[in-house]
Amino acid sequence: MRRREYNVDVGVVTINTKDENGLSKRKQLEVDFVCNKGSRRYYIQSALNLDTTEKQEQEFNSLNRIDDNFKKIVIVGGSAITHQGTNGIGIINIYDFLLNDESLHLFS
Repeated sequence: MRRREYNVDVGVVTINTKDENGLSKRKQLEVDFVCNKGSRRYYIQSALNLDTTEKQEQEFNSLNRIDDNFKKIVIVGGSAITHQGTNGIGIINIYDFLLNDESLHLFS
């Protein structure tokens, strides 16, 4: 993303939950990359794979809690098929992402 002239930061999403005793608790979820260029912003998670429900929930949890309309994408290792996933979150394999400078626009 830096090569594509984006500013790149790590993101944090703060959520309020309750523990087993019903006490309020703050929790921070990380977004691997928040990429900005002009008026464009992408929230990006990276994962080796999304082969279990638990792994999918882990990767999508922070993205699903972001309340704006910027694109949310998970980059997956291997040869996963690039597609639009649940709640509008894009799934792209690492090869498509690295080899195609316009790959993020697939989800626009």
